[in-house]
Amino acid sequence: MRLARIVFVIVALAVASAVLAQHAHGGNHAPYAGMQDRPIKALSDQQLADLRAGKGMSLALPAELNGYPGPSHALELAGPLKLSATQRARTQELFTQMQREAQAVGEEVIAAETALETLFREKRATADAVAAATTQAAQAHGRLRQTHLRYHLAMMDVLSPDQVAAYNRLRGY
Repeated sequence: MRLARIVFVIVALAVASAVLAQHAHGGNHAPYAGMQDRPIKALSDQQLADLRAGKGMSLALPAELNGYPGPSHALELAGPLKLSATQRARTQELFTQMQREAQAVGEEVIAAETALETLFREKRATADAVAAATTQAAQAHGRLRQTHLRYHLAMMDVLSPDQVAAYNRLRGY
């Protein structure tokens, strides 16, 4: 349960940061105006599309910015990284698996956020129901993040140390 709470806090902070970044209008007293029409208030159309597409959404930044390349960007840089045919094939395989898995878990995130949304929309929100729904949502968000991070780890078995260093240089880190 402690892990679920930690994951929830991390996800809540990430969502709050995203909302604030999208709607920082200085002294605007209606920063959420227009958001009331969203099907899932906590997720923008772009976030929904990204979740359905299996995109990274910056969830793997701890890996990416600490020298663990991601399969998507490694494929983009295949030429400059001088990936062998075997490396390119393995990277493509990892990317395809990651995207498929992330799409499935992204649907879990959407379902969990929909359940939370429904509690409030239907005026059935209670402390216990909200606690259960937010825990489900946090766990889904955590699984999604873990998915992306796990594939960054897997890339360390595909690339040589020199290629990892080149990747970081090419990405500007």
